[in-house]
Amino acid sequence: MFTARRLVVGATLALASLALPVPNLTATASASAPTAIVSMGDSFISGEGGRWQGNSTDGWDPDRDGTDRAYRSKWWGWSYDYDAVYPGSVGNGCHRSDVAEIKSAAISVDEKINLACSGAVAENIWRSSNGGTTFKGEAPQADQLAGVAAQHDVQMIVVSIGGNDLGFADVLTACFTAYVSGGAACNTAQQAVIDEKMPTMLADAGKAIDEIRAVMSDAGQSPASYQLVVQSYPSPLPRASEMRYPESGWSRVTTGGCPVWDADADWARDSMVPAIDAALQGLAESKGASFLSLRDAFEGREICSTSSRLVIDDGDTPDSSAHEWMRFLVSGAVQGDLQESIHPNAFGQQALGACLTQLHAQAAGSWRCTNTAGSGSASMALAPA
Repeated sequence: MFTARRLVVGATLALASLALPVPNLTATASASAPTAIVSMGDSFISGEGGRWQGNSTDGWDPDRDGTDRAYRSKWWGWSYDYDAVYPGSVGNGCHRSDVAEIKSAAISVDEKINLACSGAVAENIWRSSNGGTTFKGEAPQADQLAGVAAQHDVQMIVVSIGGNDLGFADVLTACFTAYVSGGAACNTAQQAVIDEKMPTMLADAGKAIDEIRAVMSDAGQSPASYQLVVQSYPSPLPRASEMRYPESGWSRVTTGGCPVWDADADWARDSMVPAIDAALQGLAESKGASFLSLRDAFEGREICSTSSRLVIDDGDTPDSSAHEWMRFLVSGAVQGDLQESIHPNAFGQQALGACLTQLHAQAAGSWRCTNTAGSGSASMALAPA
């Protein structure tokens, strides 16, 4: 049984989520430079949660019913290879996964470079010469981008930023606390928090876009020579009417990993996530960047959705057409790292990679990506937003 205290501490650590340094080169890339696409920003694009494929409550099976991609069978037993799923980014917690959106995208370039880091805020993107700050031992992401652009023909840069600036982790923690403590629904108080932080978030995220443009200009690349994409966030939770578990009792805590009141689930799905989506779309359009709306990308694949299920035993093979695309909230050290909770898992990241692949073939503009009901993560659809 989870305790309220462990759950709240776990949620705080999981959602206050935690990128490899790139040489700070200054030369301009030559005409024969290798092509590249780059991702920048926070945990939703760094690949946090990519260790998992679906969710299982089995704490005794070493591979967690096949959901733990870090599991390795050995002649002497078994172990977990964290570096295989978060190569080079385990130590500092940036958690850039091997299936992160930029890596999963089927875009034909020489290199796919992930500069994003779990837990990053907008000022971790800004150049150090313009107020940017180091994060987890790494230089600001725009400074890292300068090194990349000096040696590559950068064809696309995709950015996920704003969630940590809005205090998304604290918002969800407050909602989880409200549920496990039997308190009042969180949405009224947390909407006020988001409303207060939104102007600053948009200003800081706007500066991040400007910093990226400046770096690319210094590298000799005009805005027309590459795609700059700002993306939003998929909802981690379904509406109350689409919840697998009842509001009463403890199944949302002990089984589903979705401890919220119905009113808060509806608010998060149909108010908070769409509002952040709309704000980021407005920002992208004002800056001349493309926009990728992900608000409905996980429809029916969210944590606890009636249209998906847990992986329940060894005979139930993880399958993106049947199982959840978001990592559920875990408690204590039962499974993996707490910070992986409430992030796209491997299925979700592969789905986002499919969205990005389709966007790469489109003209600049605002687009929305959705999944196909009953189909796997490759069956994503792109339409004008």
